[in-house]
Amino acid sequence: MKIQSIVEHIETSQTELVDHNIYSKILTVDDLRVFMQNHIYAVWDFMSLLKGLQVNLTCVKNPWVPSENTQAARFINEIVLEEETDEIRGGKVVSHFELYKAAMEQVGADTSGINEFVKKVKDSDNYRDCINRYNLNDNIKEFLNFTFDVIETNEIHKIAAAFTFGRENVIPDMFIEIVKGLNENNSNIASEFVYYLERHIELDGDDHGPIALKMIENLCGNDQKKWEEVKNISKKSIEMRIKLWSHITSEIENENRNN
Repeated sequence: MKIQSIVEHIETSQTELVDHNIYSKILTVDDLRVFMQNHIYAVWDFMSLLKGLQVNLTCVKNPWVPSENTQAARFINEIVLEEETDEIRGGKVVSHFELYKAAMEQVGADTSGINEFVKKVKDSDNYRDCINRYNLNDNIKEFLNFTFDVIETNEIHKIAAAFTFGRENVIPDMFIEIVKGLNENNSNIASEFVYYLERHIELDGDDHGPIALKMIENLCGNDQKKWEEVKNISKKSIEMRIKLWSHITSEIENENRNN
């Protein structure tokens, strides 16, 4: 029942996200390139949400000590296995971030920006400074900073809320028919992106989605304050996604005006 109360609380925002006009703007491969070059940063920080959960729910340092919540630890380890080291076609093992980048490369999207960004983050001892100083649109910076604001609370139920209700659950269903339509006219030019989306549908629907909901229930238990905080973070996460979608829509429109 408590999960249902969250679903009801975010319903209006979720509907706004599903009805966003970004889905009607991706009409060409050029439009898809613009989308992916902006969205890749959300794919990257999703992985950071994932690791934020793993760091807080499991032991990832020496000396090892037992997890206080082995059920939740099991939940997140199952998700990490496939998000960070998924075994895909031909037995290849990749993260979903790398899978997305491969899809970008197939359609000719520019990956130099995200590659340089990740390198700067890796080489820096202040990733927030990297985000705020890097040549990114302010809307993307705001999206990333919200994610890391949640992660840095180190409050597991809040991180789990952003992870479970605020992120990738809506993307595959919304985009897969659009991309398949592009493929019909462009000889499967975006087949790797279709594969990425289909993989998400498979994992999120059958495995990750149900596991994440169980994790929320496990972390909140009968703590009403935690349930209220999960509601608020979930709604805010979706609102941040809507703002990101509006920014990318503007980028697509600007690119078309200039061409």
